[in-house]
Amino acid sequence: VMCCCGPCAMYRRSALLSLLDQYESQFFRGKPSDFGEDRHLTILMLKAGFRTDYVPDAIAATVVPDRMGPYLRQQLRWARSTFRDTLLALRLLPGLDRYITLDVIGQNLGPLLLALAVLAGVLQVALTATVPLWTVVMIASMTMIRCTTAAV
Repeated sequence: VMCCCGPCAMYRRSALLSLLDQYESQFFRGKPSDFGEDRHLTILMLKAGFRTDYVPDAIAATVVPDRMGPYLRQQLRWARSTFRDTLLALRLLPGLDRYITLDVIGQNLGPLLLALAVLAGVLQVALTATVPLWTVVMIASMTMIRCTTAAV
């Protein structure tokens, strides 16, 4: 997996200690970074040659946002982490499972294409006062593709 989620992740002590310096000195654009630490640590593990596994019957408890504002802030942090750490992981993709590669591409291209479609739709409404039907179809299609990929 490309991200061992914080409350659900377990690491061998020796593996974690071997990467601790890199993990604690996480920088982005020259500044210390403290978001997306679980994804960052997972990618460091993969780069070092360690394996990550998904355990479907594992059980963990965590605190989740119960209001829209905190939920949106969480999603923004996760999105920033995804985009930033994908740059670190690009060289790893050829050696990983094809599904993981597809998932990484979908996690990054999907939101960018969605933002582009929404922007183009807003511009069409503003400039031509017509309903951008193709934008609605594109957004619906992208949503269905992403949901199908996640379900598979």
